[in-house]
Amino acid sequence: MAPRANWKGFLRLSLVTCPVALYPATSDTEKVSFNQINRKTGHRIKYLKVDAETGDEVTSEDIVKGYKVDTDTYIEVTKDELDDIALDSTHTIEIDEFVPKTDIDSRYLIRPYYLVPDGKVGHDAFAVIRETIRSMDKVAIGRVVLTNREHIIALEPLESGLMGTLLRYPYEVRSEKDYFDDIQDVKLTRDMLDLAKHIVEKKSGAFEPELFEDHYETALIDLINKKRSGAPIAAKATPKTGGNVINLMDALKKSIANEKDAPAAKVAKETVKAKKPKKRVEGQREMLLPISGKGGKDAAAKAAPKETAKETAKKADKPVRAAARAKKAG
Repeated sequence: MAPRANWKGFLRLSLVTCPVALYPATSDTEKVSFNQINRKTGHRIKYLKVDAETGDEVTSEDIVKGYKVDTDTYIEVTKDELDDIALDSTHTIEIDEFVPKTDIDSRYLIRPYYLVPDGKVGHDAFAVIRETIRSMDKVAIGRVVLTNREHIIALEPLESGLMGTLLRYPYEVRSEKDYFDDIQDVKLTRDMLDLAKHIVEKKSGAFEPELFEDHYETALIDLINKKRSGAPIAAKATPKTGGNVINLMDALKKSIANEKDAPAAKVAKETVKAKKPKKRVEGQREMLLPISGKGGKDAAAKAAPKETAKETAKKADKPVRAAARAKKAG
């Protein structure tokens, strides 16, 4: 089922307007998440909203927003007051200007969205705006209000639709000078740079996100499946840490020596690519064992490895052999 739109309104370029819907282009819902539970009872922990001074629980209708100006001093702001200062762009993405994509500093990028026509009307106007942006080879800059906040959004064509990326405001981006001023200015030899470039060339390739693996997520799923099936959990060996690099030139040479295995790794990568692509699943949660019955007991039973006929016969033969040995000893 398609996700719900985060926002619906209009896209406007001068006098050309069309109804559009904004959808999130990314999702974290498929990642494994945890709840806090009471170790003694196994019940989930519930959080209550309480008054910090009295400790009394406060109902939702009695909770308002407040801006802290001093210790224990807040300026109360109501929902009606916030609605009164809502901007016109709440229901319209107004394209203000067009800029080269290379002009946008990557530090200003927040998150991507998909922008599509909303309903059966306005597809022609949407196409005009999309193809105009495409033909200019630029990015359209507009404004959109999400969760009562105005955001700058950069629009660019993506196949038959538009991709909108929220941008940060200048006050949200920290200056690099606060961090880079203490970096020492060192002199590098030509040999060092040549060795480093050689390593880079050996590791160069195309950007293929479908080959990325979230190792921690995979480990989480494996841990949960083992616990549900009653399998033993082996303690992880402590990884060996390398010593401090004393000679940079030696380290570069050793790195190149280690890269001799790179062709084999590349062949393995090409083998993975050559395999028939699997049908896309919703996420790694598909790897979790199914739950059936209360408490997942049935799932644990199903997950346990089945005994082979040979193993069953061997178990049954043990008492017989023991009796024979006892008789012989007697």
